[in-house]
Amino acid sequence: MKNYEIMFIVRPTLEEANIKAIAENMKNVLENQGAKVTSFKEMGQRELAYEVKKYLTGYYFLINIESENSKAIEEFDRLALISEDIIRHLVIKLED
Repeated sequence: MKNYEIMFIVRPTLEEANIKAIAENMKNVLENQGAKVTSFKEMGQRELAYEVKKYLTGYYFLINIESENSKAIEEFDRLALISEDIIRHLVIKLED
């Protein structure tokens, strides 16, 4: 079982309900691909260290998962890159 930490930032111009729906959708993508979500944290709106896609703030989310293979991570990464609502994401494989 491999452990991953995923952080993603949603653009701040969306309504709060839309932001939560995007986060829930990304969580569901991971679960539908066979990953087990061990932790899901909404960290709220924070200032970015530098401008990203013309935004100075963003809504941060942190998800920890366990997965047998990298299929869930690959699908999350693919969808996060396509989405206009996710302005930045990072996936880290944690040591076992």
